[in-house]
Amino acid sequence: MRGIADWRLRIADWTHAFRIRNPKSAICNCLLFSLAACGHSDGPHVTVTIPSGATLDAAVDSLASSGVIGHPGPFRLYAKLRGLGGSLKSGVYLLRQDESWADVVAAVERGRGVEQRFIVREGLRLAEVAEVAQQELGIPRDSFLAAAQDAALLAGLGLPAGATSAEGYLFPTTYLLPLHIGARELAQVMTHQFIGQWTPEWQARLDSLHLSRHELVTLASIIEAEARYGPDRPFISAVYQNRLQRRMRLEADPTVSYAYGRRLKRVWEKNLAVRSAYNTYLHAGLPPGPIGQPGRASLVAALYPADVPFLYFVAQPDGKHIFSATYAEHEAAIQRVKQMQRAARASRRQGR
Repeated sequence: MRGIADWRLRIADWTHAFRIRNPKSAICNCLLFSLAACGHSDGPHVTVTIPSGATLDAAVDSLASSGVIGHPGPFRLYAKLRGLGGSLKSGVYLLRQDESWADVVAAVERGRGVEQRFIVREGLRLAEVAEVAQQELGIPRDSFLAAAQDAALLAGLGLPAGATSAEGYLFPTTYLLPLHIGARELAQVMTHQFIGQWTPEWQARLDSLHLSRHELVTLASIIEAEARYGPDRPFISAVYQNRLQRRMRLEADPTVSYAYGRRLKRVWEKNLAVRSAYNTYLHAGLPPGPIGQPGRASLVAALYPADVPFLYFVAQPDGKHIFSATYAEHEAAIQRVKQMQRAARASRRQGR
């Protein structure tokens, strides 16, 4: 594309040539035709945000700073000739760098290419992801659940024959999605995001752990559900892997909650008898599958547990855990936590 100075000379030449012999509409049509050809459509994709109520100048600045247009001055003239000033559609756009000006104007005038943000937090269960998809994207809950249980989707993930859903493989992150995305497309995008996280190094690491990928993701989902303080993750991982190696039951409260099909505010003694393959108080080893969507930090913790002898842990009121190697140490830690809880309650009463 020519430089800005060249464009100004060309515009002046066109105006002079058509000033006498052509009406204003002919000049505008000539300029529109020539300027519309600027740019091309094979550059890399970038996201551009046009806020609600943005002026044309503000939109042009955003497009220029993202590299979508190279010469904001001539583009601004072209956009005004196209009547864009009062018809901007706000939103997050997926456009190409140095895209043709005609395509850029068409996009922001009609809202073509507008994307929406979809945020999936770590630890959400499949049913909860489906609820968020319904609330945020308008995708019917049942449609997404069906898509996440589709046999072709599961086969593409390489899940074991007994797996009934993509639970654990709907990677938690912030997505930029096209408007009106369907349930099947969303499930594919999320599982592809998970696959993109998996590296050859991680695959090689599984061999030394003697775990399948499905087992690793299952373990990571339990770690995700337990962790409230990030640095605890590799130690929680170590506890569970040490217990697995010793053929001890995991006795993980989040698996009991999952067995109930709803989140329990607290797991009581009476809850530990729930009859389910996911109840790790009753059944040794890992549960049949993940109990939520683990984030990258929990996957890494499952792959690389801390080199410690711990077999137990208990959560403190601040969310951090006390880890112990023996049951006697664990009982002492429980008593310390109870003292912390009593002190916290007394402090709240005094503050009233």
